Order: sequence, then structure tokens, then C-alpha cells
Amino acid sequence: MTPRRLGYLYGIGAYLLWGFFPLYLKLLQPAGPLEILAHRIVWSVVFVALVLAALRNVGFLRALLRRPRALAGVGVAAALIALNWGTYIYGVNSDRVVETALGYFINPLVVVLLGVFVLRERLRPAQWVALGVGGAAVAVLTVDYGRLPFLALVLAFSFAGYGLVKKRLGLPAAEGLFVESAVLALPALAYLVWLGGTGGASFGAVSAGHTALLVAAGAATAIPLLMFAGAANRLPLTSLGMIQYLAPILQLACGVLVFHEPMPPARLAGFALVWLALAIFTTDALRSAHRQRRNRRPAPAAPHRNLAVSAAASPGSRPPSGQKAQDRG
Repeated sequence: MTPRRLGYLYGIGAYLLWGFFPLYLKLLQPAGPLEILAHRIVWSVVFVALVLAALRNVGFLRALLRRPRALAGVGVAAALIALNWGTYIYGVNSDRVVETALGYFINPLVVVLLGVFVLRERLRPAQWVALGVGGAAVAVLTVDYGRLPFLALVLAFSFAGYGLVKKRLGLPAAEGLFVESAVLALPALAYLVWLGGTGGASFGAVSAGHTALLVAAGAATAIPLLMFAGAANRLPLTSLGMIQYLAPILQLACGVLVFHEPMPPARLAGFALVWLALAIFTTDALRSAHRQRRNRRPAPAAPHRNLAVSAAASPGSRPPSGQKAQDRG
């Protein structure tokens, strides 16, 4: 299997799991957003440490400690993913799954913005049109909500930034996630100890099933992130952006069909504009990729050159007259 095909499988698996993640988070109530976030971090470290122990790959830490710039990048990635996790948990627990889905719908457009302002890339006209339509969508949704859809914007920018940092670091999936989670583990563990000491923890106080679900949050968090990291290391950001549509489609379906969140006409119009922007963006990206593949395709060789190559490649064959002198020249 080629690395790109494996990257697509990892990406599709990760976004399918994230698409159904609101269903899992709802099961963790009555735990609050910060308690759920802290358990996700702590149990992620435990889960990934077990994976690395099984793979007998712990020597990477010594090599990483000798790369201060990579360590700084890991710290940035950890902060971004913690912000993303916390915002998402808050959104689901406050019955705003539709707004969280919006954040992941506009994420590909934010990736394009990061390409302009961080990587100094130039946009094609269709990409500018897509960004303009996306901006109009945010304006319509702002009017509908009576405020900026800040949950969606935080989710979009934090995850786009996380993907960019992960792409630049290029760390192996399990190792990168372990270090990111380890950076956050001490404050998360300190918060859980404080919460337990004040009697506000739901861990161990609700039911055995609830406690098991909080522990399983480590695996539920780590597995799609490992798959995403594997995809990010094998695919361009544009491909990741296209696959990402799977997750918000499923999240939107969960919000409207399962949790019965409202979808008034104005909000539906805002989402329609987002989908239009994504359609323009995706069509342009596919056309650009097709042009690049066509330009990389080698031109057919001239017939006389083919004859010369075949003659030279034949054992014991003699070059055409004058070729030896031409080669020397």
C-alpha cells in the first residue's frame, strides 16, 4: 500500500470517529467540561505510553530533547489541541453541537488563510471567491445567532493551527501525541486532584460505568489523533481539508437529528453559503491538482532517440555511426 493511500485511510478513519464523538461526550455527563478535558489528557498519556511500550520505542525522547525548536513546536501543538478539545467539549455539553460542526466546516477555509499569512502563499482567484463566500456566511450566521459564532471560529483556527504545526514537525504519530499530552498532563492531573479534594469530581462518584467511560476517554481521544497524525505526515493539507468534511457532516446530523437542536431558515442559509464556499474551494483544488499532475507528466521521447537508447541498451550492439564521436564531443 502506498503512503498516500495509507494516509487517506488514516484520515477517513479519524474523521469518522470525530464525526460521532458528540454521542460519546454526551455519555460523560454530569462531568463538567474541564473535568472531561483533564481526563482526556491524563488517560491519553497512559494509553499512548502503553502503545509505545508495546512498540518498544522509548528512545525517541532522548533525540527529541536535543531539538529545542521541535520541543517548542510540540508545546505550541499541545496548547492548540487543548484549546480545541476544551472548546469542543464545552460546545457539546452546552447543546451547541451544530455550532461546533460549523467550526469544522469552515476549517479548510482557515487553512487557506494560514497559507496566506503564515506560509506567504498566493491564492488563486477561485480561492479568494471561496474566502469571500465564507466571510459572507459568517456574517449571516452572526445575524442569526445575534453574536459572532465564536465557538466555531475558535475550533476552526485552533485545529487549522494544530494541523499546520504537526505538518511542520513531522513527528511520528504516537511519539508526537505522547509528548503533546505529557506537556499538558501535570496541570491536568493537578486539577483533577484539586477537584477531588473539593468534592466536585464525578469520577468514582456517579457509577462504575461512568468512571469506565472517563478512563476510556484516553483511548477515544488518542486513536483518532494518532490516525490524524499519520494522515498529516502522508498527505498535503489540501487533501486533509477535503477529507475533513466527513466529520462536520456527521456532527451536524448528530446535532439536528439526534439532539434536536434548532436549524432556523437563516442558520440554514448561513450553512448553505459555507457549503457553497467549500464547493468552490474543493473544485479549484481538484483542478489545480489535475494541472500539476499533467505538467509533471514526461513528454514522449522522439523516435530517433528511442532507437538510440534501445540500441545502446542491447548487449553487444554497436552505436550508430558517428555516435561515438558525438558522445566524446
